[in-house]
Amino acid sequence: MVSSSSSSSSSSSLAKSARCAFAVVGIFAAFSYFAIAQEDVYKKTYGGARFAATFFVLTVERGVNVVFALCGIAAFGGSGVRTPKGEIFKSGASQMFAMAASNEALRYVSYPTQVLGKSCKMVPVMIGGLVLGGRTFTMAQYAQVAFVTLGVALFNLAADSTKSTGSDSAYGLSLIGLSLVMDAVTGGLQDRVKKTTKALNPRTPNAKPSVYESMLYTNLSGTAVALVLALWTNQLTTGVSACMEHPALARAVLVYALASAVGQNFIYYTITSFDVLVLTTVTTTRKIFSTVYSVFRDPSNALNPTQWFGCALVFVFLAYDAAMSVLARPKPPAPATSARPARRAAKSIPNPTPATADADATAAVSPHRARASSSRAASAPRRRAASRR
Repeated sequence: MVSSSSSSSSSSSLAKSARCAFAVVGIFAAFSYFAIAQEDVYKKTYGGARFAATFFVLTVERGVNVVFALCGIAAFGGSGVRTPKGEIFKSGASQMFAMAASNEALRYVSYPTQVLGKSCKMVPVMIGGLVLGGRTFTMAQYAQVAFVTLGVALFNLAADSTKSTGSDSAYGLSLIGLSLVMDAVTGGLQDRVKKTTKALNPRTPNAKPSVYESMLYTNLSGTAVALVLALWTNQLTTGVSACMEHPALARAVLVYALASAVGQNFIYYTITSFDVLVLTTVTTTRKIFSTVYSVFRDPSNALNPTQWFGCALVFVFLAYDAAMSVLARPKPPAPATSARPARRAAKSIPNPTPATADADATAAVSPHRARASSSRAASAPRRRAASRR
């Protein structure tokens, strides 16, 4: 029994590690291509100018994600449990506000401020989990977030230290702050969704929304927010006109949206199967892993010492977290020995009371003496009757 429980625990841990590796590889591959598609939309020129209707693109992207989610539910079904659709809807809205504020802030803050804003997303996600999600974290997790954030910031800042820093406006800094607050709200709401789902389904163990249910309601609200922003800034009209005028731009926007939809399959798989903080760690460190891979593939893409130091911080603490996860696996129960059960049972009987001792002594009398005693007891009334006569 011990060996079977130990083997089942080991196989479960291996299966979980395999699922996590699958999610990480999927996110890295999908969003590496997503970055290329994003450059095709925003870095190329169409009609002599770059495309700047960001909210229009976000509306299309979220709309395509909704279609993918509906197809996923139709193909694989839902979770079959009650889900807090309102909380999922709110997390999608806060996520879109965070993205909109971050994109808008890039035009009003300096390059180092942009880097710090992009690099420290793990911190607000952790704070949101504490405040809104009711989560608790270990000291090791706090250390991991602090040092991974520091490593990513050092890596990104050293990547282009010659870039003009510019200046920070109060408006840009407020947008960066709003983006981080919305990241915290999104992370906390996503943590709360899991707890609320379990509370709504007390008779269903491990109740949680399916991947495509989370993807559907999150992107529905994101589409609504992006559409309102696109209408408010008149980007919906300009975006549609530009795509009609330049078919290459329309194809680039569609490819961008499809790449996002593929990536979001892995995003919501990670959120549903693991943790929001795990997802943020993966997405925050993705650029480092991609850059290091490019260095090994092409040695001419050298990193400077500060970048290597940032990489070391990230890799060391990610490896430390993985090692702690392995060491924290539940140990199998101690073996239960069954040697000499009769003697143990005898030792467990308490000392007999006098009445018990008498009863035991009577029960231990030989059968012959027992019959003699019963015959004497039966003849005693006849002898008393004869003496009275």
